[in-house]
Amino acid sequence: MVKIITGRRGSGKTKVLIDAIHAAEKKSNGNVVAIQKGSSLNTDITYKVRLVNIEDYSVEGMDAFYGFIAGILASDHDCTDIFVDATLKITGRDYDKLGEMFEKLEKITASTVVTLTVSADNSELPENVKKFIA
Repeated sequence: MVKIITGRRGSGKTKVLIDAIHAAEKKSNGNVVAIQKGSSLNTDITYKVRLVNIEDYSVEGMDAFYGFIAGILASDHDCTDIFVDATLKITGRDYDKLGEMFEKLEKITASTVVTLTVSADNSELPENVKKFIA
């Protein structure tokens, strides 16, 4: 399942994401992964969550990001939740391709919930992205 949290920069998306990460960690019987660009979440996330700085892996663009998520899912069958902050900084702002990538992710995330922040107003997003809004 793919869910997105949308809103303009500074609208509180990361706070909502952090709260969701902590809630998932408390109820998960498996592993919870949080992906960030940089170190913005380092002090806010409990040590029980696997925190990944995507910059350490030189991931940029839609295809590389999709492959990164697929790799996590392939290597960790106990992963119940993946959270991603600053999605557009990683993938770029091509909203149509973003929707296509979300649809591809939806096909491989049967038992894992992937929640991502997208810094955009809902009115800017095409229908293939809007359908993933949480």
